[in-house]
Amino acid sequence: MKLHFSITAAEELRERRGGRYVLYSVCLEGFLLGKARYSQLRRWDAQLRQLFGSAVPAFPPKFYLAMTKSMADERRSQLEQYLQNVTSDSNITHSDAFISFFRKLQQDTFKIQTQRAFLDVYLADGSDIRLDIQTSDTAERILEMGFPSYARRGGAADALHILCICTCVCMSKTEISSSVASISINNNNKAYTCQMDTLLCRGNLKFPLIIRKTVCCVPVVPLPSESVEVTLCRMGLSRELIKYFSFFFFQDHDDGALSVVKKVAEFELPYVSLQSMKELCCKLGIRKWYMDPSLDTLLMGCRASLNLLYMQAIQEVKRNWLKPTERQMQELEFLQKNANKAKFLELIREMQFYGYIRLDPCICDYPEEGCSADIYVGNNEINCCVKLPTNQIKEVSFKINRLRSWQVAFLGATKDDEDDTLELRFEYNDSGTWQWIVLYTKQAFLLSSCLKKMISEQMMKAAKEGKEMEIKMPESMTNSKKSSIQQKQVVHSGFISRKRFLVRPNEDDCVFEKIREEDL
Repeated sequence: MKLHFSITAAEELRERRGGRYVLYSVCLEGFLLGKARYSQLRRWDAQLRQLFGSAVPAFPPKFYLAMTKSMADERRSQLEQYLQNVTSDSNITHSDAFISFFRKLQQDTFKIQTQRAFLDVYLADGSDIRLDIQTSDTAERILEMGFPSYARRGGAADALHILCICTCVCMSKTEISSSVASISINNNNKAYTCQMDTLLCRGNLKFPLIIRKTVCCVPVVPLPSESVEVTLCRMGLSRELIKYFSFFFFQDHDDGALSVVKKVAEFELPYVSLQSMKELCCKLGIRKWYMDPSLDTLLMGCRASLNLLYMQAIQEVKRNWLKPTERQMQELEFLQKNANKAKFLELIREMQFYGYIRLDPCICDYPEEGCSADIYVGNNEINCCVKLPTNQIKEVSFKINRLRSWQVAFLGATKDDEDDTLELRFEYNDSGTWQWIVLYTKQAFLLSSCLKKMISEQMMKAAKEGKEMEIKMPESMTNSKKSSIQQKQVVHSGFISRKRFLVRPNEDDCVFEKIREEDL
């Protein structure tokens, strides 16, 4: 499926020799990814065309005469369409040519060279893991490395295979032994030293750990509390399960609310993106990335994935993302107290909004204009808890199989010091009549990504069952026939981008145009 690429600005600059060139601001899901010249994109297109031939969409032609304003507008629009269309082929987006281009684009734009760095990844329970990475590592690579954590990889550490999180009750003197070897805590050089052939650790460990290596030294970053969690080695998620998780950028608010800002793309550089979003005070976190709660059952057999699901479920309860009954809440507290994680997850799957992503409060035009709403998206629906002008709360569920299309739009800032307003509108079959429902939310791109994910999961499920995914249409339009979506077809979605004309650095004016994506 296509990605939410947009070009939000086309700035005319002078070269040292006096010539002029245009620098395009390439954004992904509304956030600046990098800045590129037409010539850079053109060379990249030639590289892709050598590898993928006709699968690469047409590239905007080169102008040999001076560009007029209308020509500049047309080129910006065409480049935007090109970036959206080129991502529709997963073979291209997973290629080295694609990944290396955007890696260099991000690093050059934000002037971050490839070097060793530490990246803090937050887990749902509030703890964080400090990863030893390269600034040029993509999100996909970091996930596949399985969180290399504090350990410098190489030499003896290369043979470590299974994740464990240890809790050191007393940093000054702790020893955990088995019949084969021992682990000692040395607070002076801040290192764990393991000497063993095969060791099953017990005692003050949260989980059993199996390490197969003779000698291993893991540097520890000291934390202020007496109870220190450190990742000793790889996370233990199999490659088959990694695809069910993803990195996200989050915001923690003073009132305890949690905002999901955006999903991190596989080819994106988390370290660089985090630096570019400093003003938003974002954190990088990991959470599951699927919208069908029943998929939990595929992950329950793996201890690492079970723990991630459990931590996220507890977080969603604490953040009031779920709506358990009083009795259900008592049962959850009992299971949590007894650390019965599997039963806890089985019970919580029965609760309303489990596995959904909750958006920040926003404005919608249904059933009346100007209504405030809490939006929950997941399990093949968009659920809106709408506050009516009478202060009554009305819960409305928009089912994904009755949704025909949707669009994301930039509306511009309402005030000079405010960010751009975004909207997502979707075409919905309500009692046999198609109508547009509009949600005004800064998380419109995230909501669109969730809709695409639900459609994708429906198609995968239909493909496994050997059936076509059916979408019910109004009887007046279908004469009691049903319209189906084949495996290669997707519900149409669109993107309406601001039209940015060629500007000088001190010009702030902008106009708008409608840009659609087909077959997203």
